[in-house]
Amino acid sequence: MHIYLETDRLILRRFTESDADHLFELNNDPEVMRYLNGGKPTPRTTIVEETLPRLIASDFFATIEKSSGTFLGWFHLRAPKDAPADEPELGYRLHKAAWGKGYASEGSRALIDKAFLELGARRVFAQTMTVNRGSRRVMEKSGLRFVRTFHPEWDDPIEGAEEGEVEYELLRADWESVQGR
Repeated sequence: MHIYLETDRLILRRFTESDADHLFELNNDPEVMRYLNGGKPTPRTTIVEETLPRLIASDFFATIEKSSGTFLGWFHLRAPKDAPADEPELGYRLHKAAWGKGYASEGSRALIDKAFLELGARRVFAQTMTVNRGSRRVMEKSGLRFVRTFHPEWDDPIEGAEEGEVEYELLRADWESVQGR
């Protein structure tokens, strides 16, 4: 197992084909997917043939609880297409059973530190729906600050889309001041 990052309670590792069942279960929980696709189910063939290969080929990391070996979900830290490499986007998706236990904040803080310490990031940012209070709270607890609300065009808008999306960020200088650097 190639470990990308380890925290007190988490292991972040590369996805493998053996993660298909985990990913299928995660992406088919209506509550997990509520703010992503309105909670619609994703066919297994889509997970196996499209989603999992994309996660394996990019900077997405399966997240495992150290103490139990349980698959909790995933994190990513990557610059969006056509964006500066030194401005990675932080993202995460965790099972409901992992919500409210600090895992999302713990993994996010570790990836933010890695971005500034090892990857030369100038800025780390994250986005979510305005109505996704849980994800916004994770961003805040991870040290990111609200930047803006924006209203993208959606082909198939889901409930809450009318309130727009929000972006949070942490700049290197602000991260360094908190770190005492």
